[in-house]
Amino acid sequence: MSNMLDKPLSLPSGGSLKNRIAKASMTEGLADEYNRATGRHVTLYRRWAEGGAGLLLTGNVMVDRRYLERPGNVAIDGPQSDEQLSALRAWSGSARDGGADIWMQISHAGRQSPKIVATEPVAPSAVELGLPGGTFAKPRALSGAEIEDVIQRFVHAASVAKQTGFTGVQIHAAHGYLISEFLNPLVNLRDDEWGGSLENRARLLMTIIRDVRANVGSGYPVAVKLNSSDFQKGGFSTDDSKQVASWLNDAGVDLLEISGGSYEQPAMMDIEGIEARHEEEKRASTRAREAYFMTYAEEIREVTSMPLMVTGGFRTPDGMEAALASGACDLCGIARPLCVDPEAPNKLINREMAQAPSWEKSLRIGPGIFGPTSSIDLIKALNGFGVIAFFYENIYRLADGLDTKTNLAVLPAFIKYQMQEIKAAKKLVR
Repeated sequence: MSNMLDKPLSLPSGGSLKNRIAKASMTEGLADEYNRATGRHVTLYRRWAEGGAGLLLTGNVMVDRRYLERPGNVAIDGPQSDEQLSALRAWSGSARDGGADIWMQISHAGRQSPKIVATEPVAPSAVELGLPGGTFAKPRALSGAEIEDVIQRFVHAASVAKQTGFTGVQIHAAHGYLISEFLNPLVNLRDDEWGGSLENRARLLMTIIRDVRANVGSGYPVAVKLNSSDFQKGGFSTDDSKQVASWLNDAGVDLLEISGGSYEQPAMMDIEGIEARHEEEKRASTRAREAYFMTYAEEIREVTSMPLMVTGGFRTPDGMEAALASGACDLCGIARPLCVDPEAPNKLINREMAQAPSWEKSLRIGPGIFGPTSSIDLIKALNGFGVIAFFYENIYRLADGLDTKTNLAVLPAFIKYQMQEIKAAKKLVR
């Protein structure tokens, strides 16, 4: 039996998690045309909770319906009807009834809101995403008043999360979404109090944390997801991340999740971006481990006091036990394995999953997915998103009460996913 994985984790706010395995956030795409939670969320999260994870982090719940990460996001935007509140309570209750804590991840997509949702997304500055295919429009810069509105939207979403039974919230400040964009000097070209120095670029994050904490109170868990690096030359660096993490020590944060990358450099999915990563690419010591971001977590641990969570690459109990025993992290996040096997946490704790799952070998980027490996930018992007579609399709199956499939062909899954996203966007009621 495991020595560390099934050990409770105490939180600074006073609560605790029953074990050291968390289901990391994954976008579900299950909301209705009003961006409300549905019965499919209830089915999905009940299955994941019964799988044994101590903590379930939701997919990013958007704080502004105008700028979604994808059409099927849940959004908390303005006053919530009784029907909307009931749907959220059913969602959170399905996890709690299954024995897990459930924290709502709250987010703003910023310039990473696709054209099918936002023909003019917003960002710190009018800097367009460097991706092929025309999926994302050029953003416009937010005004100072709009930034203040964004802050209040995060506070409102956190308040609704607490009201509807979610046992905590996570503020998404990673992966190239709006808060992450403010931290990134390649995207944030502002010369006001929200741009320039790292302290100014971090002002949005720190203000949101402060105001959310003041609203939900001292006994309610508030977490942050932060990039260890954006993996872009001149972007948000590991040194920047360490400095921001050190500022979080006194901000009332219960858990800091370490990740990395963005749509331009999707390191969080272990996928190479269109351009080569700069000098902070995966280091040799990290390559030898299961988790992608362990080396960065070790560095951030040196300057932080709150519990740390690392997500990305964990597949075996030995790898997770080693990470916990090293002290570099306190919580191990897993995501993709839960799309295929919702019982993965129980199997890891009971050492019934001693090796990495065999289905992953067929999902490597390269020949056999979209044809021969190519240096063409569009092919590289399609390869990555094709693999992601495999996991989306299995999330849908879990949400519909079906068994998952490990032999889904990636190309058909990608095409089906694209068609579903277009259909969902057309159905949105604005």
